[in-house]
Amino acid sequence: MTLQTTRISRRSLALGIPLAGLATALVGCNANNPKPGETAAATSSASAAKGGTLRILTGATSVNWDPAISQGLAITSLGLVQRRLTAWKIGAEGTSVVVPDLATDTGTASDDGLTWTFTLKDGVKFEDGTAITSADVKYSVERSFAPQLSGGLGYHKGLLVGGSEYSGPYEGKELASIATPDEKTIVFTLTSAYGDWPWIVSMPAFSAVPKAKDNVKTYTTTPVASGPYRVEKTVEGTSITLARNEHWDPATDEARTGGPDQVIFELGQDATVAAQRLIADSGNDQFAFGASFVPAAQLAQVQSTSAKDRLVTSGPGALAYLAINTQAPGLDDVNVRKAISLAVDRNAYRVAVGGEIAGDFADTLITPGIPGRVEYASLLKDVDPAGDVEQAKKLLTDASWVGRALKLAVGDDAVSSTQAQAIQQGLQRAGLKVTIVPLASDVLTEATTQGDGSKYDLTLSSWQPDFPSANGNIQPLFASDQIGKGGYNLARYSNPKADELIKKATATTDPTEAGKLWAQADELINADAPVVPLIYTKNSFLHGSKVLGFAIPAFPAYPNYLTVSLAQ
Repeated sequence: MTLQTTRISRRSLALGIPLAGLATALVGCNANNPKPGETAAATSSASAAKGGTLRILTGATSVNWDPAISQGLAITSLGLVQRRLTAWKIGAEGTSVVVPDLATDTGTASDDGLTWTFTLKDGVKFEDGTAITSADVKYSVERSFAPQLSGGLGYHKGLLVGGSEYSGPYEGKELASIATPDEKTIVFTLTSAYGDWPWIVSMPAFSAVPKAKDNVKTYTTTPVASGPYRVEKTVEGTSITLARNEHWDPATDEARTGGPDQVIFELGQDATVAAQRLIADSGNDQFAFGASFVPAAQLAQVQSTSAKDRLVTSGPGALAYLAINTQAPGLDDVNVRKAISLAVDRNAYRVAVGGEIAGDFADTLITPGIPGRVEYASLLKDVDPAGDVEQAKKLLTDASWVGRALKLAVGDDAVSSTQAQAIQQGLQRAGLKVTIVPLASDVLTEATTQGDGSKYDLTLSSWQPDFPSANGNIQPLFASDQIGKGGYNLARYSNPKADELIKKATATTDPTEAGKLWAQADELINADAPVVPLIYTKNSFLHGSKVLGFAIPAFPAYPNYLTVSLAQ
């Protein structure tokens, strides 16, 4: 979640995708490529092909396989090795749906929505052939509370009864809100109804970890596999080799195809070099794909080579936006915030990140591909992307704000500077004085997510939800309890009506009804103009000529590692 102008939910990134890549990634799409919504054929091909060695070229220098610490997407690296109670499956229309994984279904809620019950499938085993039990899942979740294993996705920690006081199993204590009445049944008791719980249990912590084989120091590199692959070999800083898990039963798994015999992560790969290798498409690179966005220069090069047929582009993904600190002096005036929104030159911003192919202009808060998103007459709906300077000036004049100074806090890198300048010039047209304040990544994060917010008036950010629900868009960015203390309500927005809608939508177990409430929240919050929606970003990835089933769903805007296979 944290990297200045390219701040994107780190919890939602596929392995090895550098955050800074978001700002510079251009996007191109070829008619021969699978597009979002056209994944069925690709998945079918992957299902039919078995064998070979798949190589994943990543900029990461290591992979942390511990499910308590991971913030990875369900469809990327850890999903190859570890199964969870539920999983994500990409449908024929490119949409992500939650499906049973270790469990027989996606959970049964009590009438009041406070308890969720899951039953494990028959035939699910660890890599040593041992049957996976409900106790293994319970232990996996419990260890995610341990202070020494902090940093992973933590949605469940505030939802499970007693979670706020629990500190893990290493002191001999269990979490009573996770019950295992028998080896196949696990029951979770929540502090309040939570309709998206089936998505929560698809996250890494809801894997299975055998207590007898848990070693906090070594589990990061030698996890016990439950998926189609096990970690066979690690060469520190160089590579990780996954081999088949012979005790994985594909008949119990509807999310993974287990195509390649072997998967090798090539670590520390520069994105530019990796792209050049994939463009050349020689030797082992024919059986590889890049985990990083294709850099701008290589994307331009691809368009004039045969590699353009191997370029796969996402649909609209993360929401890039300008956050307005609503608690800064004068910015509590909604008309001032609307003036800023109207003055921003979204077109100049898009040019700064690559032009038209970098993404679609945004005007709502819920990103495309998320169920429940609706179009409505938002402030920027029919406004020219270059802005409405005259209307902005009028609003500023009425509020006696012409000539006022604003601090735009951004990262201290060249990409952030370019984006900030695009915002600066747009606001200056309306008579605002904008000072760009470059800050190191950790300093920027502290300034915007901690303390009283006095160090900034504006900041650029981008957000990719952790699961395909509007909950993942709205609650982290706009709930008042996410202000400061490490939360990502960068606009420091607080509206009791919005909080009530968020609370009600969160507790609604019917997805259709929840979607309606999230849509109401989107419109209510957007009318208060706490942020300026800029673009819905797009991502492009390259793969080798022998790679099959390489597709990007409507959500998330990253490749689905679990269905990739190889031509034989």
